[in-house]
Amino acid sequence: MSGDCIFCKIANKEIPADIVYEDETMIAFKDINPQAPVHLVFIPKKHVETMNDLGDEDAGLLEKIFRKIKAVAKDNGIADGGYRTVINCNRDAGQEVFHIHVHLLGGRKFSWPPG
Repeated sequence: MSGDCIFCKIANKEIPADIVYEDETMIAFKDINPQAPVHLVFIPKKHVETMNDLGDEDAGLLEKIFRKIKAVAKDNGIADGGYRTVINCNRDAGQEVFHIHVHLLGGRKFSWPPG
């Protein structure tokens, strides 16, 4: 856990968030600046800054998050219509919080490329 990381503070219940799911390894909450009718953020409770920082000991971490995303998408009624998942890695890709996280967006039609 990183002392100044906002996502670590959310996971540690030091900062309030609208939590939609939590277990021993991850937490999911509503994005405070939603870009779609359903916009959730999934984070591991373990602090890992970026995709580049995932180690062998983190095997299965993202798999577990994506399995939960699948279930939450279904529960939110967006699985059949479709949804987008996004992981940004480092500043040039748009990562603003340096704690690995996956955005789940759905409930509207998306265009490609994003924008």
